[in-house]
Amino acid sequence: MGGATARARLRRGVVETRSRSPPHPPASARFPYRVSGTGGGLVRSPFRMNKRILVAMSGGVDSSVAAARLHEAGHEVVGVTLHLWDYPDGDGDRHGRCCAPEDQYDARRVADALGFAHYTFDRRELFARAIVRPFVDAYVAGETPSPCAACNRAVKLAELFSLADRLGADLVATGHYARILRGPSGIPQLAMGVDRAKDQSYFLYASPSHWLERLVFPLGDSTKGEVRSEALQRRLPGANKGESQELCFVGNRPNAYADFVAERARDRIRPGPIVDETGEVIGSHDGVHRFTIGQRRGLGVATGHPTFVTAIDASSGTVHVGRPDSLLTSGAELTDVSLAEGVSLPVRAQVRIRYRHTGDAATIAQSPGQDAHLLFDAPVRAITRGQIAVFYEGERVLGGGVIARPRG
Repeated sequence: MGGATARARLRRGVVETRSRSPPHPPASARFPYRVSGTGGGLVRSPFRMNKRILVAMSGGVDSSVAAARLHEAGHEVVGVTLHLWDYPDGDGDRHGRCCAPEDQYDARRVADALGFAHYTFDRRELFARAIVRPFVDAYVAGETPSPCAACNRAVKLAELFSLADRLGADLVATGHYARILRGPSGIPQLAMGVDRAKDQSYFLYASPSHWLERLVFPLGDSTKGEVRSEALQRRLPGANKGESQELCFVGNRPNAYADFVAERARDRIRPGPIVDETGEVIGSHDGVHRFTIGQRRGLGVATGHPTFVTAIDASSGTVHVGRPDSLLTSGAELTDVSLAEGVSLPVRAQVRIRYRHTGDAATIAQSPGQDAHLLFDAPVRAITRGQIAVFYEGERVLGGGVIARPRG
């Protein structure tokens, strides 16, 4: 399919790039996985339980290997790519997976190479409405949002399940590094991936039980190194692609986040003062969207000692800075709380307040006027409005919520 033709069909919302259904490979396939009704996720099995599985494909290494494993195991794979964003011409090398047209075409090339159907669906309007606009609004309001968690919940998984129903797929698979376990009750439980450095359960915390019943994570028991090696061994298109480290729609240019917000919120951006712990004005800035709690670099002030952003007051345009101990807080109010099935408040858990946070012990309880509040056993550093607090019991996800404000 030519590039111009593909783009024209993308504008209409869907492109079918492969429709033939090749014969299933033999049962002796190298990755003999089956989808288990009792064990959750994927377990090794000497036999096949053929399913039609919709596989989310970004054109990256992870989703390609996930699709290859399921296809080789004998399942009827239907590849789906969601077209979510367009970037300016000539800026493609500064953006990550999901947004580049070449990534969509790489997903198609993988489907072609393995021999299963692939479709691209245009969801740019939904992505802009549900993710990009709230992202900009949050930064203007002095928050630091977590758009990847919101995208999984409101766009990617929601749309994938809707498409799975339309396409007659039993299950939905993604390339996330996460697992689904089942306890004695048989209820599916979201859990960390084996590769803790790549674990993505944090971004999936809000997945309801009826989604977990149909979700498959073929990479949950693998490390990133194993997946990369497998992609190379299989000679999958795009096997040598680098990792995407930034938001797919923002990119990795210097000051990319701040510039992205400024371009879309011009009339809402205003300068303001930077004040120290005594209330003295020690500098100025050109917008609160350029700051986040715990930030040290790029403050534009000289204090003679380590200085960090400790609070942001968007209503007055004031950025507060102080010493490291000013960042310590004992708890937070949470909104939009989601709990795993069978979990109720109050509950004790290890709580991660950002993706790279390893977690600290806390109690989560109901809070009048808010969904919940959490209280840490000991103060933690840089609790930030807009970030997600995710609750864990060991490797199992108990739930999570959006941080509305620090407390204590």
